[in-house]
Amino acid sequence: MRYAGLALAFVSSWCFAFSGPMAKYLITAGLAPIEAVWTRMAGAGLLLLAVLAVVRPQALRIPRSRLPFFGLYAVMAVAGVQSLYFVAITRLPVGVALLLEFMAPVMVVAWVRLVRKIRLARAAYVGAVVAFVGLGIVVEAWQGLRLDALGLLLGLIAGACCAGYFLMNDSFGDDVDPLGLIAWGMAGAAVVLIPFARPWNIPWDAFAASVTPSEDGLTLPVLGAYLWMVLIATVIAYILGVNAVRRLSAAVGATVATLEVIGGALVAWALLGETLGVFQIVGGLIVLSGALLAQTASASPQPSPVTTAEEPVVVRA
Repeated sequence: MRYAGLALAFVSSWCFAFSGPMAKYLITAGLAPIEAVWTRMAGAGLLLLAVLAVVRPQALRIPRSRLPFFGLYAVMAVAGVQSLYFVAITRLPVGVALLLEFMAPVMVVAWVRLVRKIRLARAAYVGAVVAFVGLGIVVEAWQGLRLDALGLLLGLIAGACCAGYFLMNDSFGDDVDPLGLIAWGMAGAAVVLIPFARPWNIPWDAFAASVTPSEDGLTLPVLGAYLWMVLIATVIAYILGVNAVRRLSAAVGATVATLEVIGGALVAWALLGETLGVFQIVGGLIVLSGALLAQTASASPQPSPVTTAEEPVVVRA
């Protein structure tokens, strides 16, 4: 089961890696970044809701007691991660904003240890830190750094929302169907983002065009790029990601997910002609090392120190 979870996390990170490059085709065609995000969430949400309504309607049933959980998932774990990151990059270099968002693995292991009182294997902590350092090298975070206080705050909140995504996927019980959670999460995120994306102003005729994002990039139909982003980089990526965390843990799943950045760089190289420098290659190897180290963390529970002789603390990873 553990190796199946690792395989799901690995494939999920590679599916997510297509989101940025495919969104670039939409942006080149004339959509604003927040508009591209909205079309992604709305398309994925409507598709999943329609499919599940036909083939698995029971998955869409939300227990009344779980309504707050579903609402928080849509606002924080889906809409929050996407929108806050795009706002952050208007005030910070993209590399710095991306680095702040992918502090999520470090935040997850801190939350699991300090709040849930679960003692993780040392490899989980070291792997998260190593992956974070490697990511900083990949994005060359030291280039053009501007200490914009609001931008840094938004980037950190985006990272916290990303951490919440992994923690929430690790915390719900059998009364919540993962597919229904993803479907309602996507649809809810699209509703939340309507005032910011203003879909009535989206240049919908752009989807009929074919564009080339860069001189060395491939020319693709915008509609084809959009469908790939919705089906592969969103629907399949989220389904695999949620199931991976359910089989592993939030800490290990979040660290393995940092491979998305490496995959995104490789996809951008193949489709957009964006070159990989020495820092990207070296940093990518460090991120990979951190992810591999984290996955060696034992899946078995490790007891925390007993607080009293009468009340041992029982924990699980």
